Amino acid sequence: MMRRAINCRLLAAGLILPVGVVSPAAAAEAQRPNFVVLMAEAQGWAQTSVQMDDQVPASRSRTFNTPALERLAKSGMRFTYGYALSPRCTPSRAALFTGRGPAALRMTYVGAGRDGGPVRTALIPPEPLLELPTSEVTVAELLRDVGYATAHFGKWHVGRTDPSRHGFDASDGATSNGGPDNVASPNPKQAYGMTERGLAFMAKAQAEGRPFYVQMSHYPNQERKEGARPGRDSAVADADEIDKTFGLVLDGIARLGLTGTTYIFYTADHGGQGRTGNAPLSGGKGSVLEGGLRVPFLVSGPGIPGNVCSRVPATACDILPTIAELAGSRSPLAAGVEGGSLVPVLRDPAGRGVVRRPREELVFHFPHYDLGNGGPATAILLGGFKLIRNYEARTVRMFELEKDPGESRDLAASMPAKAAELEARLNEYLKAVGAQMARANPDYDPSKAPDPTERREGDERRGGKGGGKGGGGKKR
Repeated sequence: MMRRAINCRLLAAGLILPVGVVSPAAAAEAQRPNFVVLMAEAQGWAQTSVQMDDQVPASRSRTFNTPALERLAKSGMRFTYGYALSPRCTPSRAALFTGRGPAALRMTYVGAGRDGGPVRTALIPPEPLLELPTSEVTVAELLRDVGYATAHFGKWHVGRTDPSRHGFDASDGATSNGGPDNVASPNPKQAYGMTERGLAFMAKAQAEGRPFYVQMSHYPNQERKEGARPGRDSAVADADEIDKTFGLVLDGIARLGLTGTTYIFYTADHGGQGRTGNAPLSGGKGSVLEGGLRVPFLVSGPGIPGNVCSRVPATACDILPTIAELAGSRSPLAAGVEGGSLVPVLRDPAGRGVVRRPREELVFHFPHYDLGNGGPATAILLGGFKLIRNYEARTVRMFELEKDPGESRDLAASMPAKAAELEARLNEYLKAVGAQMARANPDYDPSKAPDPTERREGDERRGGKGGGKGGGGKKR
């Protein structure tokens, strides 16, 4: 019913145009591609019906059904090692907008949980920046400067500054989890609403002869989370809503005759919630284990081979440089951009290639207590090895992800040279970007530290000490 309503409203507004009817201006811009970015909310790597790793059958869910995403996978490329830059939403979104990592932006956490009470954890997490600075160059600003129409609909959650000041011509405003109406359950209203607004914007840009960038970012459903079995019923319902509306987006792009000129990026802000809900990966939202960071990451568009599984690591920071190259931008990227263009990989029939970033390694810095994650930690990924440093426990653990995606076999003690190499790279990165670090709590009293199970979502200060898998590993 909602699908028919959307189509009727677009027709009534004159925003579904006859195929082949274009203005001279539109013809002049016909060679410039369009971009659509879909950011799912808390969607785990294995929480879709797409097999994200062609060598791991368990990377395709038997519970979640996402036929629209299957369509995208068949027409494009999926990245086995696709990552959000943080296990939390605000840092991940800021990284996608700017191509810069959360540590460099100092946007390492969400704007919840700081109640002003005494810090009861062994370490005091840093105060993160909660507002994306207007001095940062976003993908929207980069494209708008070269003639693109730009829009963001859905969950903004990188501060209270209106998206127009970050380069977006149209938006739903500086929304957070509650959406424009600030309610506990923005969906299904906003899931379908932002889809309608996104398609209308595309049609309007097409009629004006302008290429476009449209990002649609989904909301969580807090009421559904509270009433469902943790991490399962809610996640399935959310995934179903995301996929149905994404199907409308794919249908709308095809109806406008833009499939052949539009690149579509699909990813998520972080993994699913819960320590076991992201199997075969370990950990989940709030953790720098793979379950908190590795997410669906798919790209489709002109010249991209279909049904290809790439094993080249990709992150949300790579989206801005990739789009810049595909759009033909000749301006240098802003200083500090950490991502690299995925174009060499996307053009390769087998999904191979080299992504040239300023640094080889990928770093995920999360100096916060969150959802029983074991405390502040940083992870580094390089050459198939991943090292995790836990600051409270003073441990490092290292895993070879190709052989051990569940991060169950710690290699730090048996491969000390490799662990030392990764630690040195990690230290160098954190120093280079001026990363904020957790510091020792001089008033820490273990007897007053609450149990990790008391930890509330989004409450970094009221967490207990340690917990989860973060406390194990090699002592430093």
